Amino acid sequence: MKFSLSPITVLLALLLLAGCGIVRGNHDVIRSYVLEMEGGDAREESRIPADTSILPNMLVGVPEPAPGFESSQMAYIQIPHEVNYFALSQWVEAPARMLRPLLVRRLEQSGLWRSVIPMPTSVRGDYRLDLTQVVLVQEFLQQPSHVRLEWRGQLFSLNDRQVIGTRNFSREEETLTEDAYGGVLAAQQAMRSLLNDLLEWLAGCLKEDSPAHC
Repeated sequence: MKFSLSPITVLLALLLLAGCGIVRGNHDVIRSYVLEMEGGDAREESRIPADTSILPNMLVGVPEPAPGFESSQMAYIQIPHEVNYFALSQWVEAPARMLRPLLVRRLEQSGLWRSVIPMPTSVRGDYRLDLTQVVLVQEFLQQPSHVRLEWRGQLFSLNDRQVIGTRNFSREEETLTEDAYGGVLAAQQAMRSLLNDLLEWLAGCLKEDSPAHC
């Protein structure tokens, strides 16, 4: 007697085999990781004025990845200038895409803005922040390996249509283990630190509000 399995039965079997990953040939499992902002990001109540209506609105553009970092593949370097990707580990989304909700959340917590609005939007903003050349890579060029996170930030004043400031940001963090998961943990720390660096720069730009001081 022959039995046929329905597509739903096959799908359920695959999910059971995969656990929290994706089954590939030879029962390999692709593990997916997310960038999160853990700790060190509490709202600084002392910096929030009593009348928030005096604060400006910030628009946040879509972060743009550097070439080679557009996908959810988890990148690593063993030889200078040669980018490779882990076969069984990946991000749930491209790092640049995961960056924006973390960026918006951190800006909201800073107390520097009346509102923080992701673009595209019909809301009129006072400033716009763009991040480009986003790179997230684990480098096995030394022991222990390092995770490097970097981007280029540009702040625009939308009221007078000029660039207030431009700066390159970069942060490296050592890994605790020489594998993809060690890179994930280091990436979380690098993201938290670099967002704080960005926030400090933005606060200085707002204080001076001049390209000569930002």
